[in-house]
Amino acid sequence: MAQVLAVVSVFGRDQKGVVARISTYLAEREVNIEDIEQRVVRGQFLMDMLVDITHASASLDELVPGLLEIGAGIGMEIRVSLHGTAERKRVAVLVTREAHCLEQLIADRRGGDLNGDLVTVIGNHETLRPVAERAGLPFVHCPSDDKAAHEAMVLDALGAATADVVVLARYMQILTPTIVRPYAGRIINIHPSLLPYFPGANPYRRAWEDGVRVSGCTAHFVTEELDAGPIILQDVFQIDVGSDTFEDVRRKGQSLEGRVLSRAVQLYLNNEIVVIDGKVVFKPGLRTLFRPATQ
Repeated sequence: MAQVLAVVSVFGRDQKGVVARISTYLAEREVNIEDIEQRVVRGQFLMDMLVDITHASASLDELVPGLLEIGAGIGMEIRVSLHGTAERKRVAVLVTREAHCLEQLIADRRGGDLNGDLVTVIGNHETLRPVAERAGLPFVHCPSDDKAAHEAMVLDALGAATADVVVLARYMQILTPTIVRPYAGRIINIHPSLLPYFPGANPYRRAWEDGVRVSGCTAHFVTEELDAGPIILQDVFQIDVGSDTFEDVRRKGQSLEGRVLSRAVQLYLNNEIVVIDGKVVFKPGLRTLFRPATQ
């Protein structure tokens, strides 16, 4: 009989006896715990548990209600899924004219690094239509001169694509609550500075003009406050003050942007991050539960 594995994920206010209650419940139903990773961050308990239900005395459909009942009783969120059968999230990409971030996402999809499906590219210019169509992706376009009309088109396109997550791949528009609210916690942006420094427009030029010696880029969740959402990832580059031109600074930054954005998207798609008290925290379990066995 083939082994059947499931993942039990737990998140909520830290308290005594959580692991014991869940472990006891599983043991009573002949479920074996294969691996477990847990941590406490800012008073919040995070746990991912890999379990073998091959010889369980109850089916997964029977196990889940009991685990949900335990979660409700202790005020924690508990999710259960069969390992390897989680539904892939659908990713929509918003763009303007710069291709490098979209190209990185496409390359990483081709390389099998994105645990999700790119389903549409939405632009406010036609510039990147060829990039999208070469990758077999539908491209939708509407000028942003009329902000309300453009955002209505974006919402329609996201709905038509049944997008789960929205990625701003150098989309040079400020999103209003019209889009942010229905996709709260599911919009990822790349900003060309080390936030919270240099939010808003022209950050590379401002860094260069101010004589900054280290700059970088930031992938973050989008909120209604401009460039102030929870930070997922950052990376840096050096500026040779007095020698580097503005174009040198921009070139160095752009070489990082696509990689940082794509990696942030990968973390989200792999369920490896969670937001606690406005801060992104890395979950240990899903990164380590499926380690290849050592020889």
